[in-house]
Amino acid sequence: MEAMNENVLWLGDVGRADVPVVGGKNASLGELIGSLLTEGVGVPDGFALTASAYRKYVAANGLEPRIAGILAERESGNLTWRRAGSAIRELVLAGEFPAEITDRIRRFYRDLAARTGEADPAVAVRSSATAEDLPEASFAGQQESFLNVRGEPALLDACRRAYASLFTDRAISYRDIMGFGQLDVALSVGVQLMVRSDVGASGVMFSLDTETGFPRAAVISANWGLGETVVQGTVNPDRYCVFKPLLADLQCSPIIEKTRGSKLRKLVYAPGGGSGTLMADTTEAERGSFVLDDADIVQLGRWAVRIEKHYGGPMDMEWAKDGITGELFIVQARPETVQARKSGTLMRVHRLTEQGPLLATGAAVGEAIASGRACIIKDAADIGDFINGAVLVTEQTDPDWVPVMKRASAIVTDKGGATSHAAIVGRELGIVAVVGTSNGTRVITEGEEVTVSCAEGDKGNVYEGLLASTAEDTDLGELPTTRTALMVNMANPSTAFKWWRLPARGVGLARMEFVINDMVRVHPMAVAFPERVADAAARDEIEDMAKGYADPADYFVQTLARGLAKLAAPFHPAPAIVRFSDFKTNEYANLVGGAWFEKEEANPMLGFRGASRYYDERYRAGFELECKAIVRLRGHCGFSNVIVMVPFCRTLDEADRVLAVMGENGLVRGTDGLKVYMMCEVPSNVVLAGQFASRFDGFSIGSNDLTQLVLGVDRDSAELSTLFDERDAAVESMIGEAIDKAHAAGIRIGICGQGPSNHPDFAQFLVNEGIDSISLNPDSFLRTVPVIAAAEAAGGVRPEVSP
Repeated sequence: MEAMNENVLWLGDVGRADVPVVGGKNASLGELIGSLLTEGVGVPDGFALTASAYRKYVAANGLEPRIAGILAERESGNLTWRRAGSAIRELVLAGEFPAEITDRIRRFYRDLAARTGEADPAVAVRSSATAEDLPEASFAGQQESFLNVRGEPALLDACRRAYASLFTDRAISYRDIMGFGQLDVALSVGVQLMVRSDVGASGVMFSLDTETGFPRAAVISANWGLGETVVQGTVNPDRYCVFKPLLADLQCSPIIEKTRGSKLRKLVYAPGGGSGTLMADTTEAERGSFVLDDADIVQLGRWAVRIEKHYGGPMDMEWAKDGITGELFIVQARPETVQARKSGTLMRVHRLTEQGPLLATGAAVGEAIASGRACIIKDAADIGDFINGAVLVTEQTDPDWVPVMKRASAIVTDKGGATSHAAIVGRELGIVAVVGTSNGTRVITEGEEVTVSCAEGDKGNVYEGLLASTAEDTDLGELPTTRTALMVNMANPSTAFKWWRLPARGVGLARMEFVINDMVRVHPMAVAFPERVADAAARDEIEDMAKGYADPADYFVQTLARGLAKLAAPFHPAPAIVRFSDFKTNEYANLVGGAWFEKEEANPMLGFRGASRYYDERYRAGFELECKAIVRLRGHCGFSNVIVMVPFCRTLDEADRVLAVMGENGLVRGTDGLKVYMMCEVPSNVVLAGQFASRFDGFSIGSNDLTQLVLGVDRDSAELSTLFDERDAAVESMIGEAIDKAHAAGIRIGICGQGPSNHPDFAQFLVNEGIDSISLNPDSFLRTVPVIAAAEAAGGVRPEVSP
């Protein structure tokens, strides 16, 4: 190919087949410009110094034998990686470009200036290794980038420094980990017009969830200013998540997560109008605001879908928003490399089997659990003190720490996010890590036995003690099929993506109250009537939660809708049955502001709970916010697969009153395909099942409440625990009657609970009675599938009832 001998090429003249010529990063930029610019994906213009130019630079300055000599000294143990890298960088920086290359760089920069109409346009100078961004390895972030470079002298200097960055400590250590020869990789340099994100924003985007591999989400990290703070993981950025399958509908805004990061620092242009950058503190307003609005988040999500489709696989992208024009741009795109190497059918589930005091929390890297004694090291000079197999606890890591990280059972850092050095190396090495705890080095004691768990969702936890855990491998391809629809119970949005590989036929129970407790955290009546909250600290906390929203009620509705969307996403378009909140009064009181709206009850289990709250003036305004969240979830977010369910509905009149309030708030049964189910958990629900069936589209048996009410046994009583058994003849008689009456009325009926998992004979009973669906906790799903299949094989007959 003639381009192999060219020194400088326009990015628009190269494509992804030109990795040997311009490296993975520049080849990908060229591919984006050539193939996706016409589809609306914004990509800044620029040019690339080829690998041929690098080799000519190395040859003209006699660098190869001298670099080889330094590497030989390193291999013999006479030099550390740090000293070897420093010596090589000094050699490279002392070199000069051959005249022909210098002339080409100047001419292309002048042409770029002519295209923009600026005399000395600001450019980003980034390295692009010829072995970079392959599906089996990611060299992302291993070399240096130089931003806001202006003028020909500064550009030539930046290109020289980019060559030297091929031998940064980070790049050298990464090649060592991945088994690449230190002289086997050549370097291309990309010169790209700067996006004015210094007064705007920038960040990173993946076209899948990097921790679980969930392929239908695009995950975006965002900070104010230039993007290096996010790329290098030195700040806690905003995090957004978009559900990709619904992005094709231009009427939908399927944002399923918006988490505001602390964003304490940002990278901006140096003052004076020249080259260079500096780190600055963000303002209080910037810290309290979301970096991107919903339209920008959705736009980036749509671009992620287009880029992923074009490349045929999951992608790791960097984006920037021009703060002057408001335009969005993609400035890099490369294949995602960690999840791409994992098996698509083998599922390993880690779970803690005992609990201990929680010491620290941060972002989870991986999905496993590890234990060991904590070894706290705050300076790389002390890494010789590290003990093999210990849990490394430090403020943050860099390439000097890699030899220690490879020997650690787990890693805990104070600083950093999902793109930090510790996170990247942890994923590559398969080591459990909890990053960005903010206080790990302070709350964990040297030599203390700890357990690091990344098996509980996107938050990683560090516990005191060596806690017992299990790991279970299942080949999903070997699971038997069942006639009974097996579904999952979901409660925690942070763990929802963990279970996406399960062959579940939807979500049989999504517990709204858990989302309110874990994500929203404030009592709905406290946001509807904040003036009634007499505690100033609680009012301040509510006000802080609502930053970035129109008002506290808007915060409640949007946050609840997104949390429920995350529960509805993993098995979409299969149904997700969302139960309205079913806290008891004592549980509602624990929410922020809740004490001002809840009265103490002698027996909350049988008190003011479930349907009785929804039409009562003491909670009606709170229920209306729940309804608004469902309307937003099904309409604005696009999750029309959501079915709503009314819990603990005691009488027919109560059912009518609840349905009327729902209708007044935009939830009319049958409109826009809305189905409304009822929990069948009170004996009156069974006795009058035929009449309840005329008001609802389906039942879900709540075996815990039904058992306690049929047997008169407090389900929370330790003294009566031996009497509490859903397999009791009276309870089974009620369940059988409910199933028969539901089918006679032509509606579906399922059950949500652990009984079928714990008791194969109960599973056999349900199958024989013709239950339509069984909804299980995710961690028991895999072991229950064979139980249900065996029950069906033993003679269970399931009537056919349309969903």
